[in-house]
Amino acid sequence: MSLQKNCLGPFRDLIHRLNNITDSNVPPVSCVIADGSMSFTLQAAKEFGIPEMLYWPISFSVFVCFLHVPNLIQRGLVPLKDESYLTNGYLDTLVDSIPGIKDIRFRDLPSHVWTTDPNDVVLGFIMQQIGKTNDATGLIFNTFDALEMEVLDAVKSEVPLPPVYTVGPLHLLLNKIPLSESQALRSNLWKEDTKCLKWLDSKEPKSVVYVNFGSITVMTIQQLVEFAWGLANSKHNFLWIIRPDLVAGELASLPAEFTEETKERGLLASWCPQEDVLNHASIAGFLTHCGWNSTLESLSCGVPLICWPYFADQQTNCRYSCNHWEVGMEIDSNAQRDEVERIVRELMDGEKGKKMKKRALDWRKKAEEATSPGGSSFVTINKIVSEILASKIKDH
Repeated sequence: MSLQKNCLGPFRDLIHRLNNITDSNVPPVSCVIADGSMSFTLQAAKEFGIPEMLYWPISFSVFVCFLHVPNLIQRGLVPLKDESYLTNGYLDTLVDSIPGIKDIRFRDLPSHVWTTDPNDVVLGFIMQQIGKTNDATGLIFNTFDALEMEVLDAVKSEVPLPPVYTVGPLHLLLNKIPLSESQALRSNLWKEDTKCLKWLDSKEPKSVVYVNFGSITVMTIQQLVEFAWGLANSKHNFLWIIRPDLVAGELASLPAEFTEETKERGLLASWCPQEDVLNHASIAGFLTHCGWNSTLESLSCGVPLICWPYFADQQTNCRYSCNHWEVGMEIDSNAQRDEVERIVRELMDGEKGKKMKKRALDWRKKAEEATSPGGSSFVTINKIVSEILASKIKDH
């Protein structure tokens, strides 16, 4: 609500000031690239007569699910009739009417659609942002063609949209830029602890499960304890990132018995350089909340997933990881220790785990190809720059 009410004026003023700086080293604004949820920027760009591209930091499949929500509302499927629909099996209903999206259940759609409130503020906000998509000059996604080819092809042929540009995985493109030029572009919401990399150096190849539930996911203390004992009982090495605010409403602390039981094979840290960890030879799998950045980074490093989605797009990312890309196994939201133990063992020692590891390496190769010279994402990001420069020359 605040974005919609308060942001247009200051953003308009910013463009005006930039356009009126007399210093010859500061050119006028030639293009806006804004987050997809910052649609107020579209109005300002239109007023100044400059192109704007929207960058969506979600998968293209999730974006298409959001595009389809008005249709679900029209059919009376959203919002849910009442809270009982969350537990009566309704969420297992297949949704078969979204272009390019196959074998997806209601529970696999972004969790915002599970609301029972017809006036839900977040769902209303998303619909408003999606509704302004066609005002953009282009849409940019942190994905790559090979990963989401089916839905990309289906939507391009069936849904009228501005040009869609796939430029991911962005972090692989970033890695091709000299560190002196790119170091300011790194982003983390938490201070990294690099000591864990030395600990990983002491472990055998493919012997460690990396556990990280992202920057904002929270859980109950009961869920934390169940995950802890599931990991302990699996008897495998693990590196577990536990933020101070991981547990809702209280400090994330673990039983002393767990610490004693796992002191030889477990390491707890507050945060870490995730890409370095996923690229480490000792990492065999990633227990994750399925945020899009984590999913892409894991695929890019050839690391299979154990999925525990929390909210928003994570449910859809989980479904794709497990069913379409075949690199994941899902843990039930209740997270019982026996299930955690079983799935960790299957990942590390089982036949399904072997297949997932092989599949993950295939995706790693495809991600590398996409971001290498001549690859789809490499070509596309250069195309975006060329088109922006061409429009700038034309305007002058």
